[in-house]
Amino acid sequence: MSTLNTKLKLNTGADIPAVGFGTWQDKEAQEDAVLEALKAGYRHIDTARIYGTEPAVGKAIRDSGVSRKDLFITTKLWNNSFHPGDVEPAIDASMKDLGLDYLDLYLMHWPSSFARGSDLTPKDSNGKIQRGDTDYVETYKAMEKVLKSGKTKAIGISNFSRAELERLLKETSVVPAVHQLELHPWLQQKDFVEFNKSKGIHITQYSPFGNQNEIYDSGKQMGKLIEDSTLVEIGKKYGKNGAQVGLAWGIAHGHSVIPKSKTPARIRANLEGDFKLQLADVQKIDSIDKKLRFNDPSKNFGWDFYTDLDGKKI
Repeated sequence: MSTLNTKLKLNTGADIPAVGFGTWQDKEAQEDAVLEALKAGYRHIDTARIYGTEPAVGKAIRDSGVSRKDLFITTKLWNNSFHPGDVEPAIDASMKDLGLDYLDLYLMHWPSSFARGSDLTPKDSNGKIQRGDTDYVETYKAMEKVLKSGKTKAIGISNFSRAELERLLKETSVVPAVHQLELHPWLQQKDFVEFNKSKGIHITQYSPFGNQNEIYDSGKQMGKLIEDSTLVEIGKKYGKNGAQVGLAWGIAHGHSVIPKSKTPARIRANLEGDFKLQLADVQKIDSIDKKLRFNDPSKNFGWDFYTDLDGKKI
């Protein structure tokens, strides 16, 4: 298999493998998929409490025989556990399901809190999500304590706006190691990416294939990102497909990428998206930004996300 196995540096000094394996959706398929990924050579696995895939990820890790020290494991705090008293029990529950005694990275999944309790999606009598009253700054301060405890080697965020991030940096002590966000050639967010980098925050791109995911209704009335003619044409030069080119573009910008698949051939092919693009090809892809955001649960969550970022629908 042809892959560079690129590693990128976090502000903690740790290395993060550039290509990770995403485990969102297809819960029942994840044990086999993660095991396949680990056999193929992935060493960075991304999960989250809300995915319900932590037990499957843990079982696959154990069955793989891969040494824990060679792995980079990320999971995420869910919105119902934002109260400062709930953060440590939440990471403990995740570690128990994963069968691990520490995490490499623990992310706040969203800046929005839900009502406190065991229900992951608490709803009122009208079926609307019940908002919590814990401020994300207080949640992050509790995550800083978990970091000091050694239960995670790094902490970070996901899905923050610039204003939310600026406030977090101002009112907390630990600069996030990672900001995980929707990023792909059709949603490049260049200014926001540069802002994160200027603060020493590494970018992980989720949904690196954009509207390939069937869950994104807004992406169904158009062609697929991975079939974009620019990506496909560039790919011919390297013997790669559009999806692999899209991943290589992200890595060329110093980002990690977390594609997901349950198909063994695609799992292996995505790892081969770690190859070097010539600068001219990176620049060609830089020019196809459409500012198209596919993931925006503002209405469902009762929180206005991404208000100051590219791709926000007014």
